[in-house]
Amino acid sequence: LKMNGTLTAIDLTTNEIGDEGAEYLASGLEKNGALTTLDLTDNEIGAEGTERLSSALKKNRTLTTLNLDSNGIGKGVEYLASSLEENWTLTTLNLNGIEIG
Repeated sequence: LKMNGTLTAIDLTTNEIGDEGAEYLASGLEKNGALTTLDLTDNEIGAEGTERLSSALKKNRTLTTLNLDSNGIGKGVEYLASSLEENWTLTTLNLNGIEIG
């Protein structure tokens, strides 16, 4: 993702990437200037992975849609809320079915 300037959408629905996979994706998102849609539905992402994704959202200026449906992000929702204070490009954030508590 760091070097790719043409890929605009990634759908990783139900791939069990977990926090570690979310961290790798976040690393790429920080520098990617093309991706607009990222679907991470049902990937066992918890608070740690969400924290890393949220940090990347503070730097990313192209992602408009992020789907975190059916992940147990828990307190990670607080990190997401914080990142939205600095990210003005994300227009759709799906948190349907997340486990907060």
